[in-house]
Amino acid sequence: MSDRILRLQHVQIRVPDLELCTAYYTEVLGLIETAHEENRVFLKCWDEHEHHSVVLRQASTYGLDHMSFKVAELEDLDHYTERVEAAGIPVKRYGKGELGPGWGEAIRFEAPSGHTIELGWGMEKVGNMLPLFNPPPRPGGLVGIAPPRLDHIFIMAEDVDAATRFYREVLDFRLTEQIIANDGHQIATWLERSHSPHDLALVTGPNGALHHFAFWLDDWNAVREAADHLAFNGVTIDVAPTRHGVTRGYTVYFFDPVGNRNEVFTGGYWVDPDFEPITWTEEEMGRAMFYYAREVNERFFTVHS
Repeated sequence: MSDRILRLQHVQIRVPDLELCTAYYTEVLGLIETAHEENRVFLKCWDEHEHHSVVLRQASTYGLDHMSFKVAELEDLDHYTERVEAAGIPVKRYGKGELGPGWGEAIRFEAPSGHTIELGWGMEKVGNMLPLFNPPPRPGGLVGIAPPRLDHIFIMAEDVDAATRFYREVLDFRLTEQIIANDGHQIATWLERSHSPHDLALVTGPNGALHHFAFWLDDWNAVREAADHLAFNGVTIDVAPTRHGVTRGYTVYFFDPVGNRNEVFTGGYWVDPDFEPITWTEEEMGRAMFYYAREVNERFFTVHS
């Protein structure tokens, strides 16, 4: 299977207070503003080369507008248009720059999970704040947590089995891990395209809901330092630094000022295309999610945007 879809490229989220959230994402998280419209702000992490990875849109509610995945070639947009339309789902095509600053060409459609999916190619390159000759490992002048890149997104679906089939069979995502209920249905699934444990994950819940989106940090110490920074700035921490059983990742979860859940994440493992999925049973769901506490945090599964 060719790597047509490469990775999660950006998310666009709704925020009722654009000014407050811009301050939070730039000053506390430490993202970099690349463009500003009347009702949207475009942000990127310092080590990302493309124009944006997070877009904030002023709206009356909070939540996810859409998630976008990067494709390798322009022709891949035609390929997936055919695949998605063959599944009975309408697809809309957009030209370069039509969707906003920095945008390349894109297609959009609604997945069975109720989420708007974008596949994009040709986003404007703006560089990663480091020179191409003899660069230092990290630029100076960063503020806040300053994650190097966006990592993954976790969404909710009423029928995780059906949604997972769509992402696997139509969009070529690979299953890495799953939690299976005693009656055999999938409670949660983790899917990848970038050879990491997950670029996309799903858990049982309302269609169209966002559970969280996550930023990569380089090591466990950076996760703990991020938690210190969040606590100092009065950010609501949802889950204090801990480890997942699923993905083997280290994590801390927290909320932006309007209620969208964020995560910083590190760890995991390499995934080959022939990777055999890992299964967790319902009885071990607590250990799968929070390996040290070994119990299900009900708030974690019920609070969403």
